[in-house]
Amino acid sequence: MRALRVLLVLVVILGGLFVAADRVAVGLAEDKAAEKIRASQGLDKTPTVAIKGFPFLTQVAGRSLQEVDADLGGIEARAEGRSLRIDRLSAHFFEVGLTSDYTSIESAATATGNARITYADLTKAAGGGVKISYGGEKNGRSQVKISPNVPLPVSLNVTGSLTIVNGTTVRLRADGLPAMCKALPGCETKVRAQTDHDWKLAQLPGNLKLDKVVTMHEGISISASGKDVKLPG
Repeated sequence: MRALRVLLVLVVILGGLFVAADRVAVGLAEDKAAEKIRASQGLDKTPTVAIKGFPFLTQVAGRSLQEVDADLGGIEARAEGRSLRIDRLSAHFFEVGLTSDYTSIESAATATGNARITYADLTKAAGGGVKISYGGEKNGRSQVKISPNVPLPVSLNVTGSLTIVNGTTVRLRADGLPAMCKALPGCETKVRAQTDHDWKLAQLPGNLKLDKVVTMHEGISISASGKDVKLPG
């Protein structure tokens, strides 16, 4: 009986040591992955990386991690000399493979991502005194309300649609302009110079492709996904 108690104590101690070693190992791996993502994506700040699943060491032995999550915080997309701040960018990678030397992540079977942009940042990116706000949806398309800064006798408000182009670019286009503006020489050109923009998101981890953009009261949400994605090891 005493021998059994001793054995149980040893099992508990060894189990505790294994758990501690496992958590230390996963912490080191998360830090290394975060630094490599920062370097490969050209980020100003180191992202937060979380490796899911327990135990971590047995996953490493099989060269396959269940899930790796990365929160990149805020980044900037650029177009036509202007920048668009992405308030939050996160990604989730599943069935993540390791390199043959077990030291780096290599690829993921599937991945999803999400980016959030505030209307304040959209307004700043448009420039020229333009204001962009929530516009709801129409015919399945996400819309925003755009208030251009043009010299007219009355204020001008138009609706604009947000779409995804080539899986990499967020496109904003005014849906149509009032007849008054179309009748004035040069008005439409001036308005569209303020309302029509393309912003390319070139810093998506794992070369994820943009899927959909949705307008919400607090900003816009952009989803992304990918299969057999390559990761910065």
